[in-house]
Amino acid sequence: MEENRAKFTIGVFGIIFNEQRKVLLVHRTDYDLWNLPGGGLEKREPPWEGVKREVKEETGFDVEVKKLVGFYSKKDQDDLALSFLCKIIGGQATLNNEADKIEYFEVDKLPLNTIPKQVERIKDALQNSDITILKIQTGKSSIELAKEGKL
Repeated sequence: MEENRAKFTIGVFGIIFNEQRKVLLVHRTDYDLWNLPGGGLEKREPPWEGVKREVKEETGFDVEVKKLVGFYSKKDQDDLALSFLCKIIGGQATLNNEADKIEYFEVDKLPLNTIPKQVERIKDALQNSDITILKIQTGKSSIELAKEGKL
């Protein structure tokens, strides 16, 4: 019975807006892609703590988690992603081996090579809803699109 259970990967991502409602993105060092700061949840780590750790690792910022924006599944994959609305409470922008650029962008002027699933999550956060988004996201992965030259 145990072997039939799916082993999910869980990603946690921070959505951070500044006072002008621009969103913070990081540019990956492994692919020419922009995305929300975040990454994989560690074993036995609460998701809200994982997102704080990931944002700190990728940006240098300390954040406070304000709310869970969305819970996402990827069609035909055992991947889950949680996006959290976060607020910067300390630290400073620090480049590292995962992010070679950290910038704010207007939501309607995101770089063309922003990960499509991340764009969808940013737009979900702008709905200012009290209801958590539950969504199955479709389409190729960002890495597949980057390798095909479509981002």
